[in-house]
Amino acid sequence: MSPTIPPLAAKLGGLQSSAIRDLLKLTTRADIIGLAGGLPDAELMPRERIAVAADAALRSAACLQYTESPGWRPLRAVLTERESARLGRKVALDEVFVTHGSQQALSLLAEVLLDPGALVVVEDPAYVGALQVFRAAGARIVAVPLDAEGMRTDALADLLARGERPAVVHTVSNFHNPGGVTMSPQRRAELAELADAHGFWVIEDDPYGELWFDNPAPAPVATYSRNVIRLSSASKILAPSLRVGWMVAPDPVCRAVELLKQGADLCGSALTHQIAADLLADETWLTAHVDNVRTVYGTRAKSLVHAVRARFGDRVRCTDATGGVFVWADFTDGTDTQALLPRALEAGVAYVPGSAFAVDGGYRNSMRMCFTTSDTATLTEAVDRLALAAA
Repeated sequence: MSPTIPPLAAKLGGLQSSAIRDLLKLTTRADIIGLAGGLPDAELMPRERIAVAADAALRSAACLQYTESPGWRPLRAVLTERESARLGRKVALDEVFVTHGSQQALSLLAEVLLDPGALVVVEDPAYVGALQVFRAAGARIVAVPLDAEGMRTDALADLLARGERPAVVHTVSNFHNPGGVTMSPQRRAELAELADAHGFWVIEDDPYGELWFDNPAPAPVATYSRNVIRLSSASKILAPSLRVGWMVAPDPVCRAVELLKQGADLCGSALTHQIAADLLADETWLTAHVDNVRTVYGTRAKSLVHAVRARFGDRVRCTDATGGVFVWADFTDGTDTQALLPRALEAGVAYVPGSAFAVDGGYRNSMRMCFTTSDTATLTEAVDRLALAAA
């Protein structure tokens, strides 16, 4: 008699694997130029400086021990200073909480802020990781569109005027994933005003804010309201393997997240927290390092945009790359990027079809491309291969 397999939780029935992660599994071949990921360039990660910080941390056995659930206190102190400067106000130590990457912060916040069926407003196209989190929480998700100035706050205001009451509004305010745009200062202020007036939380997801090319990103949305929970990460400026993310939130939110984190993984890694604290506190070195990353990525971004516009002309409309790691492009002739993908892979280039980021369908003629992990010549070759596939 075959054993009866116990059932899994019903909420898993509505979840889907990330199309991006699934695509990356198919594009590990050396002959494919990968524009599909959102990875920083490993060659720009400061391995030698990390090794020095790791050696210093390992001189004390404390780095091998459990640490506090909100994060190693000296790291939180460093982050407090950095976030105070960014927000233009004094951030208290108890308002900073370190997580296993900013994705964990988003997941824990969904548990803290959302009951099943609660309304969450996201941008359309949307960050896939946020959609996974909010769907797992059983939220009702409604999307508002993006344009060149970021989230359409007028569309959000119309939604509120129709009587919708979100528990959370999620935004990737700087160099949007996947849209590549940055929310304007005016809309940041408008979003904060709506949050204060209607009593909802804003989660400002900001992993890319320091990766600006020509002009610094505007002041965070969290500058304008205490109803904004700000997320950030060391992954894009140092190394993803450190798994150091953080949030800045009112103390009651941090304490609620602490309760859930204790149940999830007790605490983060004291070793990687000490390494991150060492690097983030070394302002002279860090400034030079991030400046170099910006310069390299900026050159690559402009190269990709130039190649797309030169090769496709009016057939493809793409965003200007002013920071971050992505370019969003739309075929204006109706080309279906999902249908095009197999031919593109055969030609030796990978991207993410826009439909992967759609909340309720759409973006069949769009695609997201990442420029960080290839040099300018390789990016030009990638566009040539894409044009061959799309001919």
